[in-house]
Amino acid sequence: MAEEEARASGRCFACKRTFSAAPEMVETVLIDPETGLPPGFTVLGTFRPAGPDAVARSADQPICPDCLEKAAEFWKSYNAPPPTWPSWPPPTD
Repeated sequence: MAEEEARASGRCFACKRTFSAAPEMVETVLIDPETGLPPGFTVLGTFRPAGPDAVARSADQPICPDCLEKAAEFWKSYNAPPPTWPSWPPPTD
């Protein structure tokens, strides 16, 4: 008999959908419950030093695989390599 993988269900912090996965394989993000943001983030998307009290009250929140895939696609589109152009004058053979 094959061992079955232990699965748990949880709610994705980003899209709020319920998903099931192996608990040790789920990606999480640290979220401050007072702000709803990761410690050190502002509502404008900038960074600030995270205070020890903000880190202490924060908890890990699960992120579903669909949201991780969308984030990876977003990252690729905004961090694409710069365009290249052929050199001038063209090389002669």
